[in-house]
Amino acid sequence: MSGLRAPGLGPIIGHTTDRTCRLWIRATDAMDDGPGLSSMRRTVGLITVVRKAGKSLRNPPTCYFRLQREYDRTGTFLLGQDLSLGNTGKPFPLTPDTEYSVRLGTLALDDTLDDDVSMDDSELVEHLPNPGNWRDALLRLPAENSEATFRTFPDTNETGDRVSFIIGSCRYPGILWKVKHADRIFKAIWKMQQDETQDPLRFVMMMGDQIYADKLNWRIPIGRADTFEEFQQRYHEAFGSKNMRRLLKSVPTYMILDDHEIEDNWTQDRLVSGSKRTVFNLAINAYMSYQWVHGPRNYESRLYYSMVCSGYHFFVLDTRTQRYLNDDEDSLEDNHLLGRPALDPDEPNQLDLLLDWLKDGQKARGNTPKFIVSSSVFLPNPMDARASASKRRKEKSDSWPGFPTTRRAILDCIVKHNIQNVIFLAGDIHCSNVASIHYSGNGPVEKLRSYAVTSSALYWPFPFADGDPANYVHDSCAPHQKDEFKLSNGVRMNYRAWNFTQRDNFCRIDIDRASASLTVRAFDKKGNLVRERKRDRVSLRTIEENLPLEPW
Repeated sequence: MSGLRAPGLGPIIGHTTDRTCRLWIRATDAMDDGPGLSSMRRTVGLITVVRKAGKSLRNPPTCYFRLQREYDRTGTFLLGQDLSLGNTGKPFPLTPDTEYSVRLGTLALDDTLDDDVSMDDSELVEHLPNPGNWRDALLRLPAENSEATFRTFPDTNETGDRVSFIIGSCRYPGILWKVKHADRIFKAIWKMQQDETQDPLRFVMMMGDQIYADKLNWRIPIGRADTFEEFQQRYHEAFGSKNMRRLLKSVPTYMILDDHEIEDNWTQDRLVSGSKRTVFNLAINAYMSYQWVHGPRNYESRLYYSMVCSGYHFFVLDTRTQRYLNDDEDSLEDNHLLGRPALDPDEPNQLDLLLDWLKDGQKARGNTPKFIVSSSVFLPNPMDARASASKRRKEKSDSWPGFPTTRRAILDCIVKHNIQNVIFLAGDIHCSNVASIHYSGNGPVEKLRSYAVTSSALYWPFPFADGDPANYVHDSCAPHQKDEFKLSNGVRMNYRAWNFTQRDNFCRIDIDRASASLTVRAFDKKGNLVRERKRDRVSLRTIEENLPLEPW
């Protein structure tokens, strides 16, 4: 047995509720060789609570938890619910809307068992001393590498009057001396989270491309990850950078993947190639170890999930590993973004679950805003992937235009069941904007409120390469931009998009129940509101918008 060490990576504050918090760390061991984890060493994690509401605690429990080699020596502890290995006592209770500080460390054990022999918790704990013996050693570990401070969410059963959170996507890693540029914006988010003069930030939602496994492009075999060591390195560089690491241990962070966690413009159709299947397996193994494992797991091992913060519900879609392109040369109708259609009602796919979530949300909570997170942009469409565009152009967009069946099912559900205040959150296109969605065809549908908010990119040094606002529809009713989408029963959907910016940014979203509104503001890498020059090159417009909602 070795001495106690600070985590090699982390802590990360993951899925949080009003009474639980999932905390993630990764261990390092001197006998490991990159991704080659020594079979002679087993690692476990240790956690203790040091402060509650700013006050030191005298005798809180100290707990062991497993760091699995199957997950690259990473692991999580669900504070408020999990028990120490082999412990039959009670979990440490957490209370709503309360700040806690915890310390985490790692311990390495000699392992003489064969690789194919598993050891359950009760067996493992027999080899360990009382976890309380490690508390003083935990407190001596360097705080910057071992301490996390978080606030539990307000009571889930009560809808908050004001709730604020951050969204962002696409953190290009940078090359050579520009690597540090990729980390700067996280300092601005951290400073905003620490600002006690503003409403507290409840969480950060990272909506895809947290790493770039293909630093250049999937067509160019330079800087493209195709071994587990390379995927591992991408995560260590991203999550180990100074400012991002500080942010991840200061506020609950939720994640979902997009293509660059695997390969540019990934679809499941590529699995027919043996080499692509290998890349996919390596990428998803790394993703599950470093992103999925500290998130909600309410759909078993699926990557999509739902979560609740202060009575506001979110459904986070997996629009990447579930997308299928049919080889029909003439039609898009058999393309599916959220999984192939279910063949049995008792075997719902992701789309079925989302539609049920929408209907149940309107029935149970009325007009309370419902947030759908999609790494791919729901709206606006690219100019060259509008309704009149060719099948090839729509599929090339790598987004919702290539999957009209999926999009229509969601919009039909909203219209048919009169579902109010649906807000789509997305990233991906390196051009932030907001869009309002309008329905026409009969009186009731015209009163529906739906919006799409895009926040991208956290860092993208090539604005001349993509993301030009002129590439996207601003008004789907304008003669030279027509992009009307036909739904069932003669209903039509149009939209208007504005507040475009290509600046590196993150968006802060503030829900205000009293005014029944949603405020969206884009902030730059220094934490300042993004201001774009108007056509006269003198006047400025602020990337800020107040979106009216139906009262709830």
